[in-house]
Amino acid sequence: MDNLKQQIKELIVNALELEDIRPENIVDSEPLFGEGLGLDSIDALELGVALKKTFGIKFSAENADNKKHFASVNALADYIENTGGGA
Repeated sequence: MDNLKQQIKELIVNALELEDIRPENIVDSEPLFGEGLGLDSIDALELGVALKKTFGIKFSAENADNKKHFASVNALADYIENTGGGA
């Protein structure tokens, strides 16, 4: 799971072109949006596309659980593993 979390962190930094943040500086349990990493709704869309390309997982706009899945690196890793998209 640690390898998966590292992949997610690298994906976040690279897909969103976060120049001031390094993957190792992202805390697994830190919120990705708002006060945490500070991502916004546009970042969520871009990240969703990158996650689909990398891990083959899909997010539905109608899914009320999306907010929960995108809460943190830990939440994304759990979701990817549970959907069979993990490495």
